[in-house]
Amino acid sequence: MRLFAAVLPPEDVTASLADEVAALRGLPGADALRWTGRPGWHFTLAFYGEVDDDVVPGLSARLQRAAHRTDPFPLALRGGGQFGHGRALWAGAEGGLATLRLLADRAESAGRKAGVGTGEHRRYKPHLTLARSRRSIDVRPLVEALAGFTGPTWTVTDLALVRSHLPGSGVPGEQPRYEAVARHPLGAAG
Repeated sequence: MRLFAAVLPPEDVTASLADEVAALRGLPGADALRWTGRPGWHFTLAFYGEVDDDVVPGLSARLQRAAHRTDPFPLALRGGGQFGHGRALWAGAEGGLATLRLLADRAESAGRKAGVGTGEHRRYKPHLTLARSRRSIDVRPLVEALAGFTGPTWTVTDLALVRSHLPGSGVPGEQPRYEAVARHPLGAAG
């Protein structure tokens, strides 16, 4: 199965972001982007790719230990940016970013120790992908519009192991479907 570790924002946070995205989609150039669906909004901590079924229990157990060693922390969506000259538009974060980065490092390490390749290690950049493009486009007006956005603060209380179901119908605009296969509480109570 295709897996990644993530922080999943709660409903009130995604509702606030949905209002902001609706306004962004009305801006010039927004129609050149493929917008992600609200059910797929998340902060990826570590991407594992295709994982054999027999490896999943060990990976999940290691993620549970990583979550147990990480205290709950505050987080809010704030501002935004782009990767790859407009190939990805994203919302940023503020709050317990040091703890979020630590959790991402622990999730990546859990994957390595479970025998799952996580690719080249990069410094974690907290982001929630809003839209993508196959080609470079000028998204500066969208990034500027996101600059003043701040969503509600919530307390991150768990780490999710998420399965990604890629579109298979060939229907244009079909979105991946995400399924949390495990949620591990943060902190000593986990």
